[in-house]
Amino acid sequence: MIQVAVVSGKGGTGKTMLTASCAALIHGNKVLIDADVDAANLALLLDPEDLTTEEFFGMDVAVINQDKCNNCGYCEGTCVFNAIQIKGDYPSVISYRCEGCGTCLLVCPEDAIKMKPGISGTIHTAKTRDGPLVYGSLTPGSGNSGLLVHCLRQKAGKMYPDASLILIDGPPGIGCPLISTITGVQIAIIVTEPSRSALHDLMRLITTCRSLKTGMCLVVNRYDLCPDITSEIIKRAGMENVPVIGRIPYDPMVVTSIRKGIPVVYNEGKASEAIHEMVENLISELKIYGTTNR
Repeated sequence: MIQVAVVSGKGGTGKTMLTASCAALIHGNKVLIDADVDAANLALLLDPEDLTTEEFFGMDVAVINQDKCNNCGYCEGTCVFNAIQIKGDYPSVISYRCEGCGTCLLVCPEDAIKMKPGISGTIHTAKTRDGPLVYGSLTPGSGNSGLLVHCLRQKAGKMYPDASLILIDGPPGIGCPLISTITGVQIAIIVTEPSRSALHDLMRLITTCRSLKTGMCLVVNRYDLCPDITSEIIKRAGMENVPVIGRIPYDPMVVTSIRKGIPVVYNEGKASEAIHEMVENLISELKIYGTTNR
């Protein structure tokens, strides 16, 4: 099984657009994962039919048994996160503030507090025209994004153990969800754009991938909007020994395709042609199965 993650140092570079196009062009027994759990939108381009939805339990949160509670107030005074407040006769827990430290449990004289897994989001499975999809939705404010990504990858592996390829639409940046996304994958397709901020974030992402021993290749989206910075990006990639497998030009057809909810490669245009070539380069780079439709 080969695992490929499409990632970016910053948001808005076209990562999900490229992932959907790869899913459409690479044939065979594959499974798709949307690991951008804070803003999952790969499904918007794949016309999914949901199969299952289950709750995702993140870190433990405090639960107070009011039958045992004597309303002493120790828990409220001890919680540095202000997650426990006394309203009325008994204290209550504000779950989204609770960090699961367990201090309240230690100070409670009546053993009225227990730590239990809190619901932090949902995990979905779906079927699409381009293969099965596993994706997650994190509850706003929850701090378990890296754990949810790990659970998505585990679920995909268990449900589709015979898949030849796992294609992951990763999150932007270099935080916990990104680390959970690229750990153990064979190669990360880094998508960038010709801007100073993108170049800065690209170099941070290369450093992160290298520290995790993840193979890399680079795609420059909208490369023709600023040729000077594109040249600098390609030069820096060469210095870092990161192969450039694609240069995608600016094309209004990309926006048109996204508005229609379909991968860009379903239409003709400069960007579509460049993505076809990029996918062929990727297949050659990985020596994986499948062909592309031209």
